Amino acid sequence: MEGVIKNFRRSRTRQKTNHIIIYLNDISNREKASGLVGKQVIWKSPKGKEINGKVASAHGNNGAIRVIFEKGLPGQSLSTKVEIK
Repeated sequence: MEGVIKNFRRSRTRQKTNHIIIYLNDISNREKASGLVGKQVIWKSPKGKEINGKVASAHGNNGAIRVIFEKGLPGQSLSTKVEIK
């Protein structure tokens, strides 16, 4: 399954670079997104380096998920694809 990185998890004054909001094409509600909690997520850099993460929770009511990665992702990762296993 594939998803697209939309943004970092952020507040008014701070952003967390290892918490990422991801939208999925196949999922359109919170109940289906909640079923993915605990799955592994992999982001591949243009050079081939992989950063692993884990689905933490659903985000909002439209099927987005929140993923916590082991390291912070760079800003160039926004709007790129990730693989969910």
